[in-house]
Amino acid sequence: MFRTAWLGAICLVWGIPVIALAQFEQGISADRRLEMVRQIDALLDARLQEADVVAGPRANDAEFLRRASLDLKGVIPRVADVRAFLTDTAPDKRAQLIDHLLSSPRHATHLANSWRQFMLPAGLGLQQIQNVAGVQNWLRSQFSLNMRYDRVVSDFLVATGGGDAGPALYYTSLELKPEKLAASTSRIFLGLQIECAQCHAHPFDHWKQEDFWGYAAFFAQLDQSQAMNNPGAQVSLIDLPDGEVTLPDTQTVVPPKYLDGAADTADQRGSRRVQLAIWMASRDNPYLAQATVNRVWSQMFGRGLVEPVDDLGPHNPPSHPQLLAELTDYFVETGFDLRELYRTLARTDAYQRSSAVSSDEPPPPELFATMAIKTLTSEQLYDCLNQTLMRRTADQPDFLPAAQGLFDPRRLAFAAKMNMQGGNATEFEAGILQALTLLNGSETAAATSVDQSSLLASLEAPWFADHERVEVLLLATLSRPPSEQENATFLAHIAAAADEKARQRAYSDILWALLNSAEFAMNH
Repeated sequence: MFRTAWLGAICLVWGIPVIALAQFEQGISADRRLEMVRQIDALLDARLQEADVVAGPRANDAEFLRRASLDLKGVIPRVADVRAFLTDTAPDKRAQLIDHLLSSPRHATHLANSWRQFMLPAGLGLQQIQNVAGVQNWLRSQFSLNMRYDRVVSDFLVATGGGDAGPALYYTSLELKPEKLAASTSRIFLGLQIECAQCHAHPFDHWKQEDFWGYAAFFAQLDQSQAMNNPGAQVSLIDLPDGEVTLPDTQTVVPPKYLDGAADTADQRGSRRVQLAIWMASRDNPYLAQATVNRVWSQMFGRGLVEPVDDLGPHNPPSHPQLLAELTDYFVETGFDLRELYRTLARTDAYQRSSAVSSDEPPPPELFATMAIKTLTSEQLYDCLNQTLMRRTADQPDFLPAAQGLFDPRRLAFAAKMNMQGGNATEFEAGILQALTLLNGSETAAATSVDQSSLLASLEAPWFADHERVEVLLLATLSRPPSEQENATFLAHIAAAADEKARQRAYSDILWALLNSAEFAMNH
């Protein structure tokens, strides 16, 4: 089970190329996947029965298409994709859709966006954009190859390059301080909040001060290359032969110590970061697989089996302990295959439930009786607006540096204003600035402008009837056809137009209203 992890550890020490190793033993049979899908649903349903809660109905095809597209690609589907999916009569079309989304280049970009957002601190300056692009490109290359996730983490921990070469900005953004790196990496990769033990024993968990500083000692010999003193130089890291941490306000040196309680041994090869990377990918690490499963579950379902996702421990038990344990074993069995984990979760009945609540009082969210309604990230919202504007295709890679793709000035300005999502995707935290950006911002204005919007321009074709034009607007924004009431309301607004210019403005009004609706800004 862990043979590949240990081979990867050997490669880390000896510098052996590992591209081919990424796929070694990776994969799972269709029967085993189906067995896991059924087990997930069985365990969730058992908990619902125990709580005397009825599960919500199955989401309709339009609802499922939009949800899966946002969760697996980060953007809403195109009009042609919606039409094709809604008219498809194949009994396994949802499974086919999931496979198609996971094989899209946009899936790797979406994962890179997601991981970069919780890895890098907020508020990085524009002068660091080139190195942010380096983190983004590095992550995307790993996810595009579907590298084993334990291997991705190991490589991240021993990174030395910046710019397009690697994720070194992560380390310099935390000032290369061992205590900051210890607190951050334990949260990101292990789902542990050990920073409370920095000055004293953790008040709720079992972590002691020696545990925190023993883990921090793995980063004590990390330094920045002298080349960084040159203006415009890219981030570059080196591992020094010496460097220690001490307990606060003492002279007591704390040697490296893994979070499973084992001390690092002096006769092992490689730097301290290499030794930490080896432990991360080993069978002795009880945290990595579980933390990853919980984080991916949270991305798909709106909350983790343990919530918050970065606070695993006996003080914060999972809502479904057996499910978390079995899904963790399954993730290890697949060879830490993230893509397979997303595929398995997306095929469950639980993921395909509607978000509609039939009773006055919604069921407890930790039971997953209905699908949670999640806010779109600022980048998802920008990409969805661009999809509507037809500024670029959804599958075009948007990880290009500087003025292109992910880091173009429009995107940066929009993200700065719309950065409203907190730690929980189900909590809406928008304020006046975000509302005004959507109501009157340049992106919304461009998307609804008669002169700039390719979508509105396409509606001027003479063979379209008004009800067909309304349908296109709904398909392009909400990924569904209009209801009878919506159709009547919008057609009445168009019919009230006095001339052709007024008719064009009427369609612009409808598009503006759809883009500013809660349904457009949410994943449900």
